[in-house]
Amino acid sequence: MDLIAKLEILADAAKYDVACTSSGASRAAKRGALGNSSSAGLCHSFTADGRCISLLKVLLTNECVYDCAYCVNRRSNEVLRACFEPRELADLTIQFYRRNYIEGLFLSSGVVKSPDYTTELAIRTLTILREEYGFRGYIHAKAVPGTSPELIDRLGRLSDRLSVNLELPSRKSLDLLAPQKSRQRILAPMRQIQQSIAEDAETRALVRKKPTFYQRKTTIARKAEAFAPAGQSTQMIIGATPETDFQILNLSAALYRSLDLKRVFFSAYLPVSSDSRLPQTDGVQLNREHRLYQADWLMRFYRYDVAELIDEKHPFLDADVDPKANWALNHLEAFPVEVNAAPIEMLLRVPGIGPVGARKIVRARKTATLREPELRKLGIAYKRARYFITCNGSYMGKGVPFTRESMRAQLASPIDGGRHGRRAGNVLPGQMSLFEPEAAQPALPGSEVLAQWS
Repeated sequence: MDLIAKLEILADAAKYDVACTSSGASRAAKRGALGNSSSAGLCHSFTADGRCISLLKVLLTNECVYDCAYCVNRRSNEVLRACFEPRELADLTIQFYRRNYIEGLFLSSGVVKSPDYTTELAIRTLTILREEYGFRGYIHAKAVPGTSPELIDRLGRLSDRLSVNLELPSRKSLDLLAPQKSRQRILAPMRQIQQSIAEDAETRALVRKKPTFYQRKTTIARKAEAFAPAGQSTQMIIGATPETDFQILNLSAALYRSLDLKRVFFSAYLPVSSDSRLPQTDGVQLNREHRLYQADWLMRFYRYDVAELIDEKHPFLDADVDPKANWALNHLEAFPVEVNAAPIEMLLRVPGIGPVGARKIVRARKTATLREPELRKLGIAYKRARYFITCNGSYMGKGVPFTRESMRAQLASPIDGGRHGRRAGNVLPGQMSLFEPEAAQPALPGSEVLAQWS
């Protein structure tokens, strides 16, 4: 099989893996080496500063010894199989990089022969990139559950980010749909990665503070081998099993607390395999996935607690209103807030005001009284925020009764984005293909809980 045929098969097979955004690693260019990496996102997704960068997202192989019910590459599926040689994939990555097609590599894989054998192939690929080509761009690698600790350590020294897929939100579901995988084989490398990242950071901090000669020498020798400096992430499939949003978000919170994850990714179940254990539906729960990401964002950047967003009596997130707006509607006693006087913590609870906007408001109100024109100039989503604020004592949501029902109807109505941009309905879904016509556009798409899962 020629190289292009392999690429077409393995790039297409990689599109179901969504744990591919927000690199968080910086590495400057160096004389005699190739490329650099900055704290940004990747794989056609927007970064925090608004940029969109790309990387080659591909499987090392779609051959697999496992027979997970939900996976298109499961052993029992009759699909065309392919496998890159380490040299082939390394050369391909460099060729794409030099042509300015990509800025990094996201490498995942099926499990061929064994986890250790698969990881050895990945290590050989990344070693060629890092040591032979001097490639300093971003690399995100998937660690295979069941891999020996020594190989995980070497993989982490070659990668910017490591991730281990949690796969499913509960032990019961994992046993049902992926009986060849075990919770221990998944959690063990996640804990090793967490510990290695912490130890690496502690050692570097100690050397910077009070270096001895030996420490300086060791640091210089291993400076290019920081262990997964962009941290680790994981992914779970939602919709293939009966877990509620309440269970999923509590598990995510436990993972952030207990394993110091940078990101938990949610992948809406896609019916790519026929199996009696899977939901008999063609529906894809993309809206549910979207709401989970919004709730996850509030937990990570706004410091919301899971209990503030969802509870056992209402175990699923509202499909029509985003979680932040839903919280505000359920706590109208806290609103409206005066933008010229409210503390920043309360401004952050206002729908339409984010961390950047809240800081701008606090700075601007020191020198001016803020009203609608000023808020719009500051970039506040005024159409959403107006129902929950007053400006100099005047309520801004005039014409809409200050009741949950009336305000919810306004917040749940579709946004008119005009005839241009992402809301125009002309964006194709899914991952950009290397083989599509140029005109095609890519889509921009507690510890006790963890103990229960484990």
